[in-house]
Amino acid sequence: MQDRISKMLDNSDAFIALPGGIGTLEEIFQLASWAQLNIHHKPIGLLNIDGFFNKLLSFLDQAEEENFISHSARQIFISASIAEEMVDKLEDFVYKPDPVAAQIDWSMENNSKKCKMDLSLHL
Repeated sequence: MQDRISKMLDNSDAFIALPGGIGTLEEIFQLASWAQLNIHHKPIGLLNIDGFFNKLLSFLDQAEEENFISHSARQIFISASIAEEMVDKLEDFVYKPDPVAAQIDWSMENNSKKCKMDLSLHL
């Protein structure tokens, strides 16, 4: 599935999720994680047909209110109940980077120089 998401990432300006199951949720949250890690800055549209995503949106709002996700991580999700409204919202989307995540270097070339943590258990 990661190859599929990588292809979508390379060939799109935004993402739109239709009501779906576990695979849809996996893709939505992988894309959101990648946005939080500054791998991309593309909005994720949730086409909220008949309120399908209402509880997910409420969960995200609560997670933001309780500081489990940042405001910028929450704002990557765009919701609309009809396609025309979704397109308008996606066109108006302006990425606002997370100030903390923006300072983290996720590039692979520096991984060999990073310190390793000692996670051994000492009794």
